[in-house]
Amino acid sequence: MARLHEQYNTTIASAMAEKYNLKNKMAIPKLDKIVINMGVGRATQDKALMEVAVDSLSKISGQKPQITKAKTSVAGFRLREGNEIGCKVTLRGHRMYEFLDRLIAIALPRIRDFRGVNPNSFDGHGNYTLGLAEQVVFPEIDADRLQHTQGMDITIVTKNANDDQARELLRAFGMPYRKPQQR
Repeated sequence: MARLHEQYNTTIASAMAEKYNLKNKMAIPKLDKIVINMGVGRATQDKALMEVAVDSLSKISGQKPQITKAKTSVAGFRLREGNEIGCKVTLRGHRMYEFLDRLIAIALPRIRDFRGVNPNSFDGHGNYTLGLAEQVVFPEIDADRLQHTQGMDITIVTKNANDDQARELLRAFGMPYRKPQQR
């Protein structure tokens, strides 16, 4: 069992139930899935960029990414319907907790000038999205072999939570939120 999953089952779930006075254990906020998305817009000109992005995302997530295609044509971006423009992975269960553990403990502290993640990046339904500028912060990626750095969006989807409950759930997992600035 993943370290964070075990921690959730032993301490976090009971602490959340007590804090928010939840009697039903099905009403306790929990993680549902993590979606990692890489938009590779330059892949319309160079197909090798898509292969590199798929390879990087499979190393980071531990499963094969799904290639996303354009739904509509946009002449200004030289984009046609059906062009491959990105890749994504949906993590659930054991892989989700393993990825979250690596993200919090290893990848985020490796970001240059890291002061914490924005505590206000919730969508109103308890889902948190953060963007990374480059995939090199993950130790699975060899920075010397990369020609192009690629950013990614990571969305953490929670069940049964509003923004405040989801913020507390992620804080209990160890998410390093940015401190509010004093004036």
